[in-house]
Amino acid sequence: MNFIPISLIFSGHGFGFNTNIFETNVINLAVVIGVVVSFVGDAVRELLKNRKETIVNNLREADNRALEAQEKLSQAKAQLADAQKKATEIREQGLVAAEQEKKLCIKQAEEDAARLKQVQQDTIRFQQQKAIQQISQQIVSLALQQVRQKLKMGASAPFHVSVNKSKIDLFKRSL
Repeated sequence: MNFIPISLIFSGHGFGFNTNIFETNVINLAVVIGVVVSFVGDAVRELLKNRKETIVNNLREADNRALEAQEKLSQAKAQLADAQKKATEIREQGLVAAEQEKKLCIKQAEEDAARLKQVQQDTIRFQQQKAIQQISQQIVSLALQQVRQKLKMGASAPFHVSVNKSKIDLFKRSL
């Protein structure tokens, strides 16, 4: 490797601008830039134009999606309001139905209680009639026993007279 001594680099001439156009290749650079701009410029402009259109289209699509989302949100809110309204109606109908069922149950219980009370009263009357009938049968049975005993013992004349009188009186009253 060849090393250049540092003293040669910093020696002598100093630092400054070269104003010679041919030495600095300004013309070459201008030609290259002109060629690049003329050939590549149209492509870059077209590329920038396409990019701008793509961005504008993306923004339009985003706006459209935002509008659609807003519409869907409005529809969802309307559906929610309808659902809440229906839920309120169903709740109110349920309360009305429960109240009607409650009244029906109370009415039926009252009817059942009245029916049971009637059955109870009928049962009491039946038992009273049964008891009266049994007592009547016992009285008749006892009376017949007493009559049989008197007949067996022999009926006296005053007894026959009193029985005949009572029968005649009963017969007269029935006429």
